[in-house]
Amino acid sequence: MGRKKNKKKETVSIVKNEARLKNPIIVAIREQLEHRAIWMYVLVTEAEKHGLDPDEYAADAIRRVGVYQGAIFKERGGKGNSFKGLKKALFSVFAQMVFEMKIRRVDDDHLDIDFHYCPLVKGWQKMGATDEQISKLCSYAMCGDRGIISQFGGELDLQTTIADGDDICKIRFVRPEVDTTPNVKKRKS
Repeated sequence: MGRKKNKKKETVSIVKNEARLKNPIIVAIREQLEHRAIWMYVLVTEAEKHGLDPDEYAADAIRRVGVYQGAIFKERGGKGNSFKGLKKALFSVFAQMVFEMKIRRVDDDHLDIDFHYCPLVKGWQKMGATDEQISKLCSYAMCGDRGIISQFGGELDLQTTIADGDDICKIRFVRPEVDTTPNVKKRKS
């Protein structure tokens, strides 16, 4: 008896998210973060099955967690509202390895980081989430980062994301009242 071929239409994902670092300890840490992402995916999809719209609760709930964590990171960083304290408290060398981060700039009012890998996206991919779901879940997850940076008097400028098919997540924490235009010396007439 022959097998029936699955005629389900295959869609090609635009999300590119492959880790380069394969250290077993880093992989184990990533798997823990994937587990958190899987919980999030299951909670959101189950809530939808029960008629709840995640847009009505997910961002607020996750931001609330971020605000809680931000207060802890602020104390742990020991530098008041300086973004240097956030880097010290949250973006350790291990975190940098897990997310394959590149710290582009850090000072009191800016923290610019490029993420080259996201274990949360990997967890959602493992659950079979669509590109649209991955993008939406990432949007909710970033509300946690918005909550964290709010405790430092800053905002999140999310320029690109792996979840939307970009090669990297360009995350820029900025202090809104800081003028970011370059200092240009004016010529005397």
